[in-house]
Amino acid sequence: MGIIIRLVITAVSLWIATLVIDGIDLTAGSTTGKAGTLLAVAAIFGLVNAVLRPIIKTVGCGLYVFTLGLIAVVVNGLLFMLTSWIAGQFDLGFHVDHFWPSAVLGALLVGIVSWVLNMLVPDGGDD
Repeated sequence: MGIIIRLVITAVSLWIATLVIDGIDLTAGSTTGKAGTLLAVAAIFGLVNAVLRPIIKTVGCGLYVFTLGLIAVVVNGLLFMLTSWIAGQFDLGFHVDHFWPSAVLGALLVGIVSWVLNMLVPDGGDD
């Protein structure tokens, strides 16, 4: 159940990013199409982060230390662009135009909104 809640929270975060940030577009026609696209993109985003983030952090550990963690903003933007590319390969109506500022700000916004919503919505693990 916790995975489904996190998927929905990420989808809501992506939807907010499409509303707030220019350059992040959701082009599905109907409301159900948009919801389905957002859920699919949220699943892709979760898989990309789960698979690539640990590898990147391990390989780039020195760069993370050298930049005091600020390289994480660049990495998050690149992972967001990768998510957009993968969504395009599946003909999903989600597109990020440019790395700066769209992908970087989108990744930051999705991260912050997801964090806030995860704090507000219990996932059942605290019982």
